[in-house]
Amino acid sequence: MLFLPYARVIGGYDAYLEQVRAVFAELGCEVEGIHQAENPIRAIEQAEAISVGGGNTWYLAREVHRLMLTEPIRRKVRAGSNLACPTFQTTNDMPICEPLGLEALGLIPFQINPHYLHGNPPGFHGETREERIREDLELHPDVWVVGLCEGTMLRVEDDSIRPLGDQPCRVFRRGQKVREVAPDASFEFLLR
Repeated sequence: MLFLPYARVIGGYDAYLEQVRAVFAELGCEVEGIHQAENPIRAIEQAEAISVGGGNTWYLAREVHRLMLTEPIRRKVRAGSNLACPTFQTTNDMPICEPLGLEALGLIPFQINPHYLHGNPPGFHGETREERIREDLELHPDVWVVGLCEGTMLRVEDDSIRPLGDQPCRVFRRGQKVREVAPDASFEFLLR
């Protein structure tokens, strides 16, 4: 498995890679860090699987673009996180660097908002995730945004989407009522 650790720089890539190796070793997977590859494009082409690290989407996207890895990753995979969306404009991350653009891999035709939290925790008086998503939809009215609660994900294969996890997702589109989609429900409408 090839690991893209560019999203996290605190403590260094090697320290982060060792944490990831320990987790994937329990699953019987060997992990190599792309930051150690002599030829990152060839490493992607030869990888059996690719995993993306947590951390800051802005930094990850900048490094993927800077190293010209966008097309090799698109050819290799059909899933991911914010990076799989058309853009990463619905990430929760703080822009810690200036990106080379908002374009992501475009592997799926909708946006996601990971770690989605409905409402705000007690004592928090800022904007809710829903309010921020609605602000985005005012500027991008033809976009679907899926709020993925903690511990949930969507498995996209060919023309099907299967939710994984036990929490419902919230699906947003400008001018439409928010859909709360149960874990066992169909998400195929997002691919049309």
